[in-house]
Amino acid sequence: QVQLLESGGGLVQPGGSLRLSCAASGSIFSINAMGWYRQTIGKQRELVAVQTSAGITNYADSVKGRFTISRDNDKNTVYLQSDSLKPEDTAVYYCYAFVENWRGTFNYWGQGTQVTVSS
Repeated sequence: QVQLLESGGGLVQPGGSLRLSCAASGSIFSINAMGWYRQTIGKQRELVAVQTSAGITNYADSVKGRFTISRDNDKNTVYLQSDSLKPEDTAVYYCYAFVENWRGTFNYWGQGTQVTVSS
């Protein structure tokens, strides 16, 4: 089994910054992609940013230029540096990993961390 442990959420004022972290542990041969999604009540979960093991990144248009995703492959950890935060960034942020292990290749999700942008 694979566990994703998120940290770094909280309350921040508009224009502020937060850094989210997510560490994967458990039965892991390789992590093909790792990233972040977010969800608000009544809406579908949406991609925020993802990075492949080759370093290719993909960002939602709404966060381009403000958020930066990075990975530490040795630590199986992904980070999301979120700057110039807006109230519309308020959501539960979920860590995602596409992991290969002895059972095959599967998607895994973290429990979610709340980010609230408000004055």
